[in-house]
Amino acid sequence: MSPPQPSQPAQGRPPGTAASETPGAQVSGATVGSDASGSATKGPLTLRELDAISVDRLNGVGPHRRKSLAGVGVESVFDLLTYYPRRYVDRTAQAPISEAAIGSEITVVADVHSVSSRRLRGGRRLVSVDVADASGVLSAVFFNQAWRERQLTEGRTVALFGKVENYRGRKQMTNPVVDVLGDGSTADRTGKIVAIYAQSETAGIVTWDVANWVAEAQRRCSARGIADPVPDWLLGQLELVGRAQALVDIHEPPSMADRSAARDRLVFDELLRVQLVLRNQRLAREAHELGIAHEGVGNLVEELHRRLPYTLTGAQQRVTADIDADVSTQRPMHRLLQGDVGSGKTLVALHALLVAVQNGHQGALMAPTEVLAEQHYFALRDLLAGLDIPDEARLGGKRPLRLCLLSGSSSATQRREALVQVAAGAADIVVGTHALLEESVSFKSLSVVVVDEQHRFGVSQRARLRESGRDDRRIPHLLVMTATPIPRTAAMTVYGDLDVSVLDELPPGRTPIETQWVRGPLETDVMWSRVRGEIESGRQAYVVCPLITESESLDARSAEQMHGELEAGPLAGLRVGLLHGRLPSVEKDSTMGRFRDGKLDALVATTVIEVGIDIPNATVMVVLSADRFGIAQLHQLRGRVGRGSHASSCYLVSDDDPTPTAVQRLTALSESSDGFKLAEVDLELRGEGTLFDERQSGRSDLKLASLARDLKWVQAARDAATELIAADGDLDAHPALADEIDWFASRRDPDYLQRS
Repeated sequence: MSPPQPSQPAQGRPPGTAASETPGAQVSGATVGSDASGSATKGPLTLRELDAISVDRLNGVGPHRRKSLAGVGVESVFDLLTYYPRRYVDRTAQAPISEAAIGSEITVVADVHSVSSRRLRGGRRLVSVDVADASGVLSAVFFNQAWRERQLTEGRTVALFGKVENYRGRKQMTNPVVDVLGDGSTADRTGKIVAIYAQSETAGIVTWDVANWVAEAQRRCSARGIADPVPDWLLGQLELVGRAQALVDIHEPPSMADRSAARDRLVFDELLRVQLVLRNQRLAREAHELGIAHEGVGNLVEELHRRLPYTLTGAQQRVTADIDADVSTQRPMHRLLQGDVGSGKTLVALHALLVAVQNGHQGALMAPTEVLAEQHYFALRDLLAGLDIPDEARLGGKRPLRLCLLSGSSSATQRREALVQVAAGAADIVVGTHALLEESVSFKSLSVVVVDEQHRFGVSQRARLRESGRDDRRIPHLLVMTATPIPRTAAMTVYGDLDVSVLDELPPGRTPIETQWVRGPLETDVMWSRVRGEIESGRQAYVVCPLITESESLDARSAEQMHGELEAGPLAGLRVGLLHGRLPSVEKDSTMGRFRDGKLDALVATTVIEVGIDIPNATVMVVLSADRFGIAQLHQLRGRVGRGSHASSCYLVSDDDPTPTAVQRLTALSESSDGFKLAEVDLELRGEGTLFDERQSGRSDLKLASLARDLKWVQAARDAATELIAADGDLDAHPALADEIDWFASRRDPDYLQRS
């Protein structure tokens, strides 16, 4: 398999584009180990070179198969070699059917002899399959799985896992787990560990085709071998096998021990690439960025702390000390502050902003929604009321600290006045939404930026706000906050370029929240009775719906529909408001203000209230169709109550038949209020998501590594990255590894390293 010619170097490709059709990237014919001119073989194939070879260079991958493979993320030979098996069938120890004991759970491998189907009462369909090996026959029955008749055709070799039963004197399995191993030509896999790949019947991708393509790719790579850029001393230190061996053993393991060793190596590779990118990024930023050094605690900060009716928690004191140390140097702060719901992040953010102001500069707080921005504005306004700052131009030598709100709902007049104050430095702290990112917003001297709920902002948006404060190449210190707890492994990986602080204590006065999973009409009636009772005792309630208007495609309650039903039913005679994202800003502000002032008893809303809303008198949270929400979102919604001295309740109302995953989510929330514990559960259920793009569940930069299970390798990769990269931020001592990291970064957002 030859790489592209030196005159046309292979380049990384953005996600979603086809692998290059570079001349010389041939994988067919007898000259697999030579380049197109027939010259001697070159060095081992790098991942960059494998990524430049389109998968349709392999035999049997024509235009149709290429399109199907692209649909599952396989476009190059690299993609194919890292399309890892989802499980394995161990045929080295498989039991013949004759030895399958009644009542045992086992795996049998056999050929399909016959398939039949019939309709049962109620419209359900029963598919019956007879399979046989050299020792006997076994029946498998599938209820309401009509597609099995198309899947299990005569002659196919299958692995069935299930409990063996005795039905009318014959051995039978009911709804067993099925893996199709081949089309009858799989005798060569007998006595081996067989890899099972994710399959797509509609796309025509079956596991034995994938296995054949992988085997061909491996064979054609063997002439030159696959490069291993990780130094031998590091592999020896970590007791890891070579990369080429790992790529063979992960697909065709001689034993499960070999498979485990292969996985360890490939997991380490994935995590090391991520850590090296992050390490490079951090060192480059520290080498080229210059910030403003601040003096730490001063009169403003001390006055704020004196006026508080409580003392800071130990966690808040620890984090504010971290921030003071960061902003005291010219190296710009780049810190992630994570804290569970209600842990006191707003006060920590205000501490950072006041450090900027008392040093003669400005601070900015950016929130993802207008509701949250306004909530921050009102909270800061109350905390800052009466605080003065030095001003030699004013009589008495001081003036009130000025707080400014800049959002999309600001009137034209308000906006003009705000922009003038911000540009002149008359606005000391500016709170806003994405409106702060507009070109018309220019700060006189912005030295501290706080971004709340940072996962809702793109990298470029955060960078734009920081750059708006540039003054003679001096850029502001950055504090990004999230109320969504992040598992330790994820924080070490996704945020490996940031310093991380954690608020792991709740301030005094927070009350525990009783969480109940509500199922069925009887439990729902009892719930509404309790909600009404709470309201009649002077408290307030939230009712959250997943949709704004009724949807024919989703069996979920809409906010508008539920608002009408509650006014006419369980909450009749009470003051029930409606809040969702499509309402005009003026109406949203009015509704939120009325609820905040106690002029509404209940608020029916969408997830626009998910973060930041702080109304101590609200003690009830009802989430309808809760099985349609993720763990993090439900935990955030629950955190809108329990913010005062009264006992609070959260009701998670599910649909009649939630999915197994939804059951796990709702059970976890019912049993725990620990956001960090829930984050671990969420990571296990959802997967890692992409690390360098939008960080959503689904496609992942980690194909094999699990942040939920591979803490050992996350730590090893982080330590190795620190050791491999020199203090000046380069990999000059390891050029092959440097090239691989450049290629890896180029497959992602090409501006990522410059913008974050």
